[in-house]
Amino acid sequence: MSFQPLYKYIDRDSLAEQVRKTGSDTKQREVAIVDVRDDDFEGGNILNARNHPSSTFPDQVQDLIYGPLKDYKQVVFHCHLSQARGPKAAGQYAQARQAAVEAGKLENEGEQKQEVLVLRGGFSEFQDKYKKDPAVVEKYDASAWEHRD
Repeated sequence: MSFQPLYKYIDRDSLAEQVRKTGSDTKQREVAIVDVRDDDFEGGNILNARNHPSSTFPDQVQDLIYGPLKDYKQVVFHCHLSQARGPKAAGQYAQARQAAVEAGKLENEGEQKQEVLVLRGGFSEFQDKYKKDPAVVEKYDASAWEHRD
């Protein structure tokens, strides 16, 4: 039996392209972005990202898999660097979702199986390139980034 990872990685350019494609049309259930930054959420975010802080994320997983994230084709998780919080949240979400599918509580859309991704480099790398692009980043505040390097 081969091991299938619970999530894959997506690079910032691919994600920016996805965000541009869907824009502010949240009715299109293509990609959902889950930002798990805690008090470091200030200073901007990817357009239409949902903030679910890592400190409370485990308590929200069940609500997310059956609720707002249920119908998306892709769910992308990230934190500041996507080295710990983002991948951990993606793993928790993917495990909970897989368990719900196996228990028959959630349909696995066959060929349209939901893909769980982690943004490589996190918001830090993403904003390095796209901070001045309102088509992919909103609420950007340069002063919030002055002391984060």
